[in-house]
Amino acid sequence: MSALLLGLSYSWWMAKHNSQHANPNKEDADPDVHSTVLVLTPGATIRRKGFPTEISRFQGWFFLPLLCFEGLNLQVASLKTLLFTSGVRHRIVELLMIIARHSALAVFLLAYLPPGKALAFLGVQLVVFGVMLGGAFALNHIGMPTVPMGVHLDFLRRQVLMSRNISDGPLIRFLMGGLQYQIEHHLFPIIPRPQLPETQGLVRQRCKELSIRYTENSLSEALFHVISYLNQVRLRTQDRYACPLVQRYRGCR
Repeated sequence: MSALLLGLSYSWWMAKHNSQHANPNKEDADPDVHSTVLVLTPGATIRRKGFPTEISRFQGWFFLPLLCFEGLNLQVASLKTLLFTSGVRHRIVELLMIIARHSALAVFLLAYLPPGKALAFLGVQLVVFGVMLGGAFALNHIGMPTVPMGVHLDFLRRQVLMSRNISDGPLIRFLMGGLQYQIEHHLFPIIPRPQLPETQGLVRQRCKELSIRYTENSLSEALFHVISYLNQVRLRTQDRYACPLVQRYRGCR
């Protein structure tokens, strides 16, 4: 249904989603930390040279504008997987569903709006889609500790330390649809979302018993941390967001 409703391949999404859940914020393993535009991990700064390295000092201020293009980026990435990646299940079916979705949307818009307004409507829809979906996942993980290749953590710490919850409330519930409980979602990915608030208390208590840092911020606090982190991520030896184990392997003080 994601192909018909969103124009996104289900096969592509599940592969991406499962890889991210298995190794959140781990370099060369989490697909969400790979970016050709932003520097998202300290290790990525090593591979950037010249002008891209210089602008990384200010990239946090590009974060919100870039989210406006994330919806289009996801749809393009989905199509590229279906067209050029081998071994994709239901490739033809998903391609036909995506073509049908885009065609039906174009016909519907042009039936009721002149071409200019139809294009503007489509642009606004893609911007809202990108900000809503990209913003939910970005705020949950960017600015949290990143794990270099070769560093192994147990399942509980891997999911809790690398994720951030957003404080719940009516507006947040509407905007994020349960993803504000990102820590619990990572620990119990198949649990029904209405039960995540009840699960939070149990997870908090267990983390307290084991002295594992449990991070929850308001929406504004999370946005501040994300922008701050993006602007200083190139200073990898001074990464104040890194967990002690990661600091040890990076030689941070």
